[in-house]
Amino acid sequence: MRKPKVIVTRRWPAEVEARLQDLYDVQLNAGDRPMTGAELQEALRGADALLPTVSDKITAEVLSAEPLRTKILGNFGVGFNHIDIAAAKGLDLVVTNTPDVLTDCTADLAMTLLLMIARRAGEGERHVRTKAWTGWRPTHMIGTKITGKTLGLVGFGRIARAVATRAHHGFGMKILFHDPYPPPKEAAESVKAQACATVEEVLEQADFVSIHCPGGQETRHLINAGRLKRMKATAILINTARGDVVDEQALAAGLKSGTIAGAGLDVYESEPRVTEELLTMENVVLFPHLGSATRETRVAMGMRVLENLEAFFAGEPPRDRVA
Repeated sequence: MRKPKVIVTRRWPAEVEARLQDLYDVQLNAGDRPMTGAELQEALRGADALLPTVSDKITAEVLSAEPLRTKILGNFGVGFNHIDIAAAKGLDLVVTNTPDVLTDCTADLAMTLLLMIARRAGEGERHVRTKAWTGWRPTHMIGTKITGKTLGLVGFGRIARAVATRAHHGFGMKILFHDPYPPPKEAAESVKAQACATVEEVLEQADFVSIHCPGGQETRHLINAGRLKRMKATAILINTARGDVVDEQALAAGLKSGTIAGAGLDVYESEPRVTEELLTMENVVLFPHLGSATRETRVAMGMRVLENLEAFFAGEPPRDRVA
C-alpha cells in the first residue's frame, strides 16, 4: 500500500522527523530555509499532507495551486492566523494545530519577559558585558517591584491562565482579565481573577499587561496608540501571543514618549523583521519567538501533528481540527 506523501516546510526535532520517515513518504527541509510561495504551491501539488509552521504564509493565493493534491495542513503551532482558513475550507482542506502542549513553556517565557523588563535584566547584563559597570551604588539601575502588583491579561485561555497561576501564587499578584468568551468559573476563582468588561478596563488598572488573544483581522492592532494611552505611565506591556495584535509603530512611539514604561516582546508584526526603533531602546526586551522553544515542548508539538495525521489518514476525525 502506498505511503502518503508528506512535505515538512522546516526542520523539526530529530525524533519527530524519524517517526515521520517511519510512517510516510517524507520530504524534509534539510537546509531549514523558508519556502517561497511558489515552493509552497509546488508542495501542495505534490503532497497528500503539508506540514507548515507559523512562519509559512499559507494565503489564498498559495492555496490556489492546481491541481491541489494536499488534503490536510498539519500546522506545527497553536496559532493558525498565518493560514487563510476561509480559503482552506472552500477547498475542503483539513487544518489542524497543536494546542495544550506548549502552554507551560509559553507561560514561563511570558513571566521571563515580565521579570526581565521589570528588573532591567537585559540592560543590566549588557552593562556588565560591555564593562560599563563600576560597582554597586544605591541609585544604580533601579527597576520596579513585581510582588503584589496588578497583572492584566488580554485573553484568558490556557496560556493566560498558566501565567495567572505563576503570577498570583508565585508573586502574590492581583489578576484582572478581559475575554469575550467567559472562562470556567473555577479557572478564575483559582487565582482570584477579576473579569473586566472591556480591554480598556484592564489597561487602566494594570501595572503589567500580558497579551494572550489570537491573531488575525479581528484582533489586528488591538493594542494601538489610543489604548496605550489608557495604560499607566509606569506600566509594562508583554506580548507572547501574535505580533499583529500590537501596533509596533504606536508601541515604539509610546515607549519613546513615556506613555508606558517598558515592553517585553517575543512576537512581531513582520517577523523576522522588527521595527528599527525598538532595537535601539533599553526599556524593551526582545526575544526571537522563543515561547515554545524547549526540547520537550517542540518534540511534543511535532508528535501532536503526527497524532492528527495518523487519525486523518485512518479516516478518523483529527483531535485538533480547526478547519
